[in-house]
Amino acid sequence: MTHLKTLILGGVRSGKSRLAERLAIESNFPVTYIATATAQDDEMRARIAAHRVQRPNHWYLIEEPILLAKVLEEHATTGHCVLVDCLTLWLTNLLMTENAILFERERAALLAALPRLAGKLILVSNETNMGVTPLGELSRRYCDEAGRLHQEIAQACEQVILTVAGLPHVLKGGPL
Repeated sequence: MTHLKTLILGGVRSGKSRLAERLAIESNFPVTYIATATAQDDEMRARIAAHRVQRPNHWYLIEEPILLAKVLEEHATTGHCVLVDCLTLWLTNLLMTENAILFERERAALLAALPRLAGKLILVSNETNMGVTPLGELSRRYCDEAGRLHQEIAQACEQVILTVAGLPHVLKGGPL
């Protein structure tokens, strides 16, 4: 299918990025990879470097930590695959700005843009709400916002996959 939106959820090191990259390759379309991470410390720089090594060199890379909807609208076109890794880092970036207006505007812009986007879209996100409720107001808000975002994006996607221990479980849509 040329216009397919897929949401891939999973925990840390669950295999969600590897699955997303495989699906992007299998699309046989040119791929734009939108990275939302910011290299704020050595650990995150190492994670970003590891992701770069496993991605094909010919993929077009865009690093965008905040204005995700704008970049998607510019690059999601028919006959093209756009892979976003990951929504929860994007959400974290927005929450860390401590700008409620920016947060609400960008979240609303993403949800409004999704139905209009053409091509194959693969969205990767961490499923954070399957464990203990975290301590701290910001951590709880993050989990609440991630849960709400995932529910709304899952409704807008034709395919939703939960990845556990490297195994994809299709929650919505046809088999892989």
